[in-house]
Amino acid sequence: MKSCLRLSHHTALRKNAGLGSLGACVLGASLFAAPLAVSTASAAEEPAAVRFAVPPWPGVTVKSQLAATLFEAIGYTPTQQEIGATIAYQALGENELDAYLAAWLPAQQGMYDTATQGKNQLVDLGTNVDGARLGFVVPDYVYDAGITSGKDLCSKDLQEKAGGTIYSIEIGSGTSDLLADMQDNGTYCLDEWDLSETSASGMFSQAKAAMNRDEWIVFYAWTPHWASIEYDIHFLDDPEDAWGPDGGRSDVRTLTTPEFVDNNPNATRLLKQLVFSADQQSAMISGFSYEDRSAKDVALTWLRENPAQVKEFLDGVTTRSGEPAWPAAQKALNLPDA
Repeated sequence: MKSCLRLSHHTALRKNAGLGSLGACVLGASLFAAPLAVSTASAAEEPAAVRFAVPPWPGVTVKSQLAATLFEAIGYTPTQQEIGATIAYQALGENELDAYLAAWLPAQQGMYDTATQGKNQLVDLGTNVDGARLGFVVPDYVYDAGITSGKDLCSKDLQEKAGGTIYSIEIGSGTSDLLADMQDNGTYCLDEWDLSETSASGMFSQAKAAMNRDEWIVFYAWTPHWASIEYDIHFLDDPEDAWGPDGGRSDVRTLTTPEFVDNNPNATRLLKQLVFSADQQSAMISGFSYEDRSAKDVALTWLRENPAQVKEFLDGVTTRSGEPAWPAAQKALNLPDA
């Protein structure tokens, strides 16, 4: 299956305003890209529930909490279900959940394809993080020594200094599948390396320990993430696009279901207009994971520090009673003037 998720990696499904220019694609076996038909029903006729699928990753945890906080402020009753990414796709495909803010593509392409075979198609509302990227990284002192590209992984000197091991996250993730393909194909001489695949926290602990000793290390990382703020690291160039088109620059997309879009035009508009920069989400992740603050605290602090952007999120959105959303959210959340 060639889904719209794969083919639209370079398309401009980013910060479009208004559902009239939704530019969304319904994804599945029958591929097409067309503007969605938008209902003129009032928000009061929409179901109150908005059910988020939330993999246990810091970025989507905070981002989903922020979205839920806004929805609650304008009269909805959001819920958040913490489940793995594979199960999230399956739940959306079976209309058991409504929204997923963590569709990293192309890394999760296999999950999407598997979950939607013979089931409901999904609707892509566009990218919710601008500037996302994933791939191999090295500490700044390794980068400054000339290790700047994935091709440099073929260096015997690098392999020796880094102990012949590349560190990554757990088996079963989309990343694990990509790395397995690279090893099978000998991409960047990855067949000459051992892979240590563990939890994200385990991988970053290993990386921190090595960097504290100025040791050479190669590991997998992504942005947005707190590591891009706390660690002096550099992504290796990806001239073969092994991590996806444009050298590992990825889309983090918002997915929902056709049924949700049909029944919830007002809520769909808000979901579509939630767009952050990678640096903004990295700061949120740092607050949650590195500073050990609650997701609710991090989300509310961000909303109060960025009222102008919150007002943009709510442009054209109403409360469930049909009133403009921004004044209601401003009052409910004690937001300053935009």
